[in-house]
Amino acid sequence: MRYAETDAEELDALLGLLPQSVAEPIRSQGECDALIEVVLDVGRRPLARFPGGDIELGSWLIESDTLEEAAARIGNFDADNRAGVVGTLHRVSAIRNRSGRIVGLTLRRGRAIYGQVAMVRDVIDSRRSVLLVGRPGVGKTTLLREIARELADGMGRRVLVVDTSNEIAGDGDIPHPGIGGARRMQVPAPDRQHQVMIEAVENHMPEVLIIDEIGTIAEARAARTIAERGIQLVATAHGNSLQNLITNPTLNVLVGGIENVILGDREARRRRTRKAVLERRGAPTFDVLIEIARRNQLLVHTNLAHATDAVLAGEPLAAEMRTLQDEGVQIDRRTLRPASSDWAKLAEAPEQVIAEATFEPPPLEPYLHGISSGKIRKAARALGITVRPVRELGHAELLITTRSSYLHRDSTLDRAIDMDMPVFVLEGTSVERVRKGLAKAFAALRLQSGSGDGSVSSYLSSA
Repeated sequence: MRYAETDAEELDALLGLLPQSVAEPIRSQGECDALIEVVLDVGRRPLARFPGGDIELGSWLIESDTLEEAAARIGNFDADNRAGVVGTLHRVSAIRNRSGRIVGLTLRRGRAIYGQVAMVRDVIDSRRSVLLVGRPGVGKTTLLREIARELADGMGRRVLVVDTSNEIAGDGDIPHPGIGGARRMQVPAPDRQHQVMIEAVENHMPEVLIIDEIGTIAEARAARTIAERGIQLVATAHGNSLQNLITNPTLNVLVGGIENVILGDREARRRRTRKAVLERRGAPTFDVLIEIARRNQLLVHTNLAHATDAVLAGEPLAAEMRTLQDEGVQIDRRTLRPASSDWAKLAEAPEQVIAEATFEPPPLEPYLHGISSGKIRKAARALGITVRPVRELGHAELLITTRSSYLHRDSTLDRAIDMDMPVFVLEGTSVERVRKGLAKAFAALRLQSGSGDGSVSSYLSSA
């Protein structure tokens, strides 16, 4: 098997899976090299996604035969409805109907990008364990891949990659050159990732273990067991920020676990706080947390234990904003204002919370259910924030719906709830109520430490 040697060859491999009626309009685009993914859904127009937005590739509608033709070229899909393209880093995901027939395909372009590791070289060289978080598509796996290569080739460490969906090192038995000399263990099924993590440590004695997407309690516990053996971990996790991890009951074990503590009268007076407080239960699994704001901009919490304690106590939070520029890495040390965990305060003045933000938050990427994108975009402009609605539920970080749609529960809403996705319910669709509801959603997910236990009822908007 030969891996593609250039970006052009890898792009041709992806476009070669598509019918000519879809591939040619993409090739004719001036920014063809910036392609992110191609979306094909039965009964809809084909779409190509670029950093600047989506582009329709024609006025015709996708038919079942078109998808069957593409699926035949791709080959077999795994249990998680994903497939790879041998010799590349591309990933293809399928959407099936109830009978198992493919009714949608997402062909996501994968490629090794070099240079970003400069932003974190000092962190990984310190042998501390590092956790990466960020919204879908922001570049977590890309950075993880380059970290694996730098640790193996640049620092001479024994690196082993646990590759659940072959996204880090590509499809096929020979790992992609993007991970350098790091070794790779493939995972036969997603629900066995935690077992392969333990097997990797017990059988192959790595100095560094690379893991993409810790998302279950079993995987979080396995990571903790591995860290206690003195092995450096570098991993990604579901979540956009430290605040998301703290309020996630499944993954907050990664930051040490969160528990309710009842303080004595004297201690409560000394702290100037209530008697019932949240505290960190133990030491975090990871030493450093990196929030990926953009591909060339990271927010680095160099001491995860102190950062977690600061968030829980509502104290100022020290962090480093690292930006990759032509002349090198610029490090801007910042003190972020305390993030309130009081949902009532957030409900009263969400627009004020946005106006008082001391940094530029990344865009919000919601799935809209029963509300038009035009109303959401208009509200976003009024608030001075960036909102990018997505067309697939799996790519969204939250779902925004109306009360009438919420009361008439359908399969889309049920899927969002099963995925533990935050669901914000607008009380109405007037300009004012949409603006207030969007402000609350944006402030809760981008500027606050959380709003409850993650259930739907915790996110009901009173706008």
